[in-house]
Parts: sequence; structure tokens; C-alpha cells
Amino acid sequence: MKRNHPNRYKTKQAGFTLIEIMVVVIIISILGAIIAPNIFKRAHDARVVAAKNGIGTIETQMALYKLDNYTFPNTGEGIKALVSNTGKRTWNGPYLDEIPKDPWGNEFQYQYPGSKNPNKFDVFSFGADGQAGGEGEAADIGNWNPEK
Repeated sequence: MKRNHPNRYKTKQAGFTLIEIMVVVIIISILGAIIAPNIFKRAHDARVVAAKNGIGTIETQMALYKLDNYTFPNTGEGIKALVSNTGKRTWNGPYLDEIPKDPWGNEFQYQYPGSKNPNKFDVFSFGADGQAGGEGEAADIGNWNPEK
């Protein structure tokens, strides 16, 4: 008669070795290093498009303001002139419900006469860095360069 030994039918324990886990972590890290910059670039591109749309809206409303008042608001009156009357008799607003902010949470800038559009006005955002000037992702976005 044969006796069943408890060790005779040992089952192999299932699990991952340290090497297998390290290989998976390395693969995920490499994929993250390749994919992450593309995702962040897309987020910046979306903000730039939103800023251009905001600038376009302000430009459209400035044109209506000019039709009513025969001139654009001066730099001191700024975009606020689209929201509340700054003393014009022919003001027929409000042209905007509120003063819009750029996608980075800063106010759009306004200058009349424009330094980049001397016969018109400049409306622009300082971009991601919130400061004048800059290059690349920190560049200003304005109505003087619509294709940018």
C-alpha cells in the first residue's frame, strides 16, 4: 500500500519575480517619457486656440463699439468699455457680459492705438508665463499675428 506524502504533489506558487516587475516598470517609464510631452503640448495648443478665440470675440465686439461710438476705446478705457459705459452718449452696450480672462487666468491686454496694429488696436494675452514678450510656449498671443 502506498502512502500519500504531503509533499508529493506540491503546487508551484504563482507570482512575479523582482526582475519581471522591474522590466514592467522600465517599459512603463519609457512609454511615459515618450507620451507625456505630447500630452502636455496638446494642452498648451488647446490654451492657445482658446486665447485666439477670446481675442476674436473681443475684436468683434470692438467693431460693434466703434459702429456706435465712431472710435475704439482708448487704452485707459480698455476692454472695460465693452462692459460698462465710460461716459459715451452713443454707447449701446453692454457689448460683453463680463471682462474675459485668457486661458491662464489673466486679463487680456488692450492698447489703442496699437503698437503692432497702428491703424487699429492690439488685443493680446501674455501667454503661459503671464509676462510681456517671451519665446515658444511663453510667447504673447495677439491679434497682430493670427496664424501664430
